[in-house]
Amino acid sequence: MKGVDAIASLLAAEGTEYLFCFPDNTLIEAAAARGIRPLVARSERGAVSMADGFARVANGRRPAVVAVQYGPGIENSFGAVAQAFSDSSPVLILCGHISDRRLGQAPTFDSVASFREITKWAVRINAAERIPELLRRAFVYLRTGRPGPVLLDVPSEVANADVDDPVAGYVAGVRARSGPDHRDVVAAADALSAARLPVIHAGQGVLYAEATAELVELAELIGAPVATSLPGKSAFPEDHPLSLGAGGKTGLRTVSHYLDEADLIFGVGSSLTRTVFAAPIPPGKVAIQATIDERDLSKDYPLRHALLGDAALVLRALLDELRGRGGDLAASRTEVIREIAALKSEIEDEWRPHFASDEVPMSPYRVIGELIGAVDLRTTIITHDSGLPRDQLAPFWPALVPRAYLGWGKSTHLGYGLGLALGAKLADPSKLVINVMGDSAIGMSGMELETGSRLRIPILTIVFNNGGMSFYERGYPIATREYGLKYLHGDYAALARALGVRGERVTEPGELAGAIGRAVHAVGNGESVLLEMMTKEEDALATW
Repeated sequence: MKGVDAIASLLAAEGTEYLFCFPDNTLIEAAAARGIRPLVARSERGAVSMADGFARVANGRRPAVVAVQYGPGIENSFGAVAQAFSDSSPVLILCGHISDRRLGQAPTFDSVASFREITKWAVRINAAERIPELLRRAFVYLRTGRPGPVLLDVPSEVANADVDDPVAGYVAGVRARSGPDHRDVVAAADALSAARLPVIHAGQGVLYAEATAELVELAELIGAPVATSLPGKSAFPEDHPLSLGAGGKTGLRTVSHYLDEADLIFGVGSSLTRTVFAAPIPPGKVAIQATIDERDLSKDYPLRHALLGDAALVLRALLDELRGRGGDLAASRTEVIREIAALKSEIEDEWRPHFASDEVPMSPYRVIGELIGAVDLRTTIITHDSGLPRDQLAPFWPALVPRAYLGWGKSTHLGYGLGLALGAKLADPSKLVINVMGDSAIGMSGMELETGSRLRIPILTIVFNNGGMSFYERGYPIATREYGLKYLHGDYAALARALGVRGERVTEPGELAGAIGRAVHAVGNGESVLLEMMTKEEDALATW
């Protein structure tokens, strides 16, 4: 067989179900011949974002593989791979390459050199006989340690080389987990026991480790409030009395209040990165960090204690240590639950007018509130796009079960959420999947609506159409006034219909319940739906 057929055979041996792709790559036909379904997106970025959403909901346990052509194909995917890297998504990127003899000859694009800084591992398959070795290593990197994209570059000589069928002797890439040093566990348990008010800051590592049950158990054992990062939103059930919600660029002041009040912060499954997309940790706190990646330790915040390992193994070790000591730490913090409930009640009263608004154009918060009331939160997966849809949705959408909310940040590529939603639906077809985006984001990725329709991946897309490109133009009044930065004039419901998607425009609050009900019903029957919500420019944000 040819080298490209050997690669496809090994992908099948690793359990690959889908090949997210954009022509032309000879791997597409080879994969299809082995039962791997090619999913052709409208752009390379769309293919990567779909694979990313699939990887997140599949929790890295099912391969998310992308194939693009050499040159413009891999070049066009750069931004999406950078997004996957910033969010630690385990996606395998396979790109073609011209002859090795052209390497170093400008302007030949060297994908390995160019992608090395935005992948966990990037390597060129430099000999056909190395295909099994390098595929196996790629899957080990995808499954073990901190998740992240991996790139394999396949030169034409390797793709076209004659090789023996490698499947018979192939050993699949393993997944390995590591746990913390017992001495570190004891020291962390001492600090948690001695703290006046510990607060847990949970990140996406809890989701990948499938450690929500252990996190809930620890929070209840020590009576500690729990905040999550934006990518970690849904790692802790937000209907739990100890939940503070997620701290992204926006968030409920429950998070900032308890970060201020705490004397100890325990970051688990979190990089504790200082960024505008994460709630800042005030100075002067005792800090404990549990992470799978040693590069996170003391990166932005000085640590008193560190626990290196898988979040589930770290939490289980801590639980065993604390339970072995006896006593009731939660009993000394009984007022915390009452105080959290009181603060949440205040916030709810403060924001009720926005969610009950009868304004026209509509408040986006009225749309969000109607959507929350119309769906089963435990069987729905929702994601935001970047900018205001993220900032308005994240603080208020209740994430009750793991991966019910796909939060993403640190890098925020406009239009990325649509691909995430399509991939999420493929990973879990039983769920209602919703993508919330703005009228600027749909300009970046709107053609992927056709991808969902063509591939029969039924999702619900909500577009907040306030006629504005973004809120950033407020800082550029001359550009806005004289050079037409605003206003956009799109009929996105009509665009959706032209692309094979059921499209409906909603202009009045009284229309929301009916429109959402029809949309949810249609998606349940296998249709892709877009609801264009004619919203106002909303200044109110839940900020720190």
